Amino acid sequence: MAETLRRVRVALGAGRGYDVRVGAGALDALGEVTRRAAGEDARRVAVVSNARVFKLYGARALASLRAQRFTVTRWLMPDGERFKTLRTAERALAFLAESEIERGDAVVALGGGVVGDLAGFAAALHLRGVAVVQVPTTLVAQVDASVGGKTAVNTPAGKNLVGVFHQPRAVLADTDTLATLRPRELTSGWCEAVKHGAVGDRELFERTKKFLEEGRDARDDGRRQRLADLVAAHCAFKAKIVAGDEREDSARADARSRRVLNFGHTVGHALEAATRYGRFRHGEAVGYGMLAAAEISFRLGMLARTELESLGEAVRLAGRLPPADGLDPKLILRILRTDKKRRGGRARWVLLEGIGRARVVDGREVPASLVRAATAAALRR
Repeated sequence: MAETLRRVRVALGAGRGYDVRVGAGALDALGEVTRRAAGEDARRVAVVSNARVFKLYGARALASLRAQRFTVTRWLMPDGERFKTLRTAERALAFLAESEIERGDAVVALGGGVVGDLAGFAAALHLRGVAVVQVPTTLVAQVDASVGGKTAVNTPAGKNLVGVFHQPRAVLADTDTLATLRPRELTSGWCEAVKHGAVGDRELFERTKKFLEEGRDARDDGRRQRLADLVAAHCAFKAKIVAGDEREDSARADARSRRVLNFGHTVGHALEAATRYGRFRHGEAVGYGMLAAAEISFRLGMLARTELESLGEAVRLAGRLPPADGLDPKLILRILRTDKKRRGGRARWVLLEGIGRARVVDGREVPASLVRAATAAALRR
């Protein structure tokens, strides 16, 4: 039975919005949450997951949904970022059609960020949009990817280049699922958590850093509760940003725009693409990307050395990153030219003026030679 769940509201204006519920054992509330989100007339639920996650949590998820009188079908996609493609999305859409999912029914995404992205993307396209409930089981998905409605797939040209905004009807994050994650998956999530504090909330940054200094595993009830509280705090930070800039307005470049959440992602996405999504977890690539962006900030005179070192220490505490010193910075630069966040043919860098203070900088202010040198320095770390 789930403990009392923390509730975070994502308020989108005009009466729209949804709740993120966080806590140990939250998965047992899936049926109730889905019924409330989809409505009393909903009859069918299609669960999208992968084999590893479904083996761990599928039976509980299905039992909870069936207790709410849903007819449930399930489809397991291949595991890994390299399978987040249009071809896989086409298979997901065929599954939704075969499951006879109607406009009043729902899709449940049970898994990490890849499952959430793919299932949300398919739900957005099926019948021009059906309800999706995100059930993130990885740290990176719980603190970041499941909140905000961004769904996308990768193409040979780059990461997340084909996608739509499709907000979930609800998010249910069971922090007990984090106990089954491999160390690299936790590292990936903690890097994303460090990002949140770095761009907009020094107190959250220091709170996250302190939690990591004490050790990352939840081994007692008190630490389980602190973990759930911390995940909820990160969801609240993300919700506040999304509420103020739901669709990442391309005309905005202020410190509260959704664009600041891309800190570390410019180089991070390039690293993933350069290695064909096979070497790095998403958050690991973002960890290197943050180091590169902070190095650029320092070399431009925006960021004090003490702040640069503090960010580097937080990334180190998040966990060991895979070696990256063999990658060619020139290749990274070439891939950066396809970054989807470009405007007017130029990159828009999210840099730091201090921990908790982000600044969006036009690519003209960041010479390619500086990017190359800073990226090389970050990869050597």
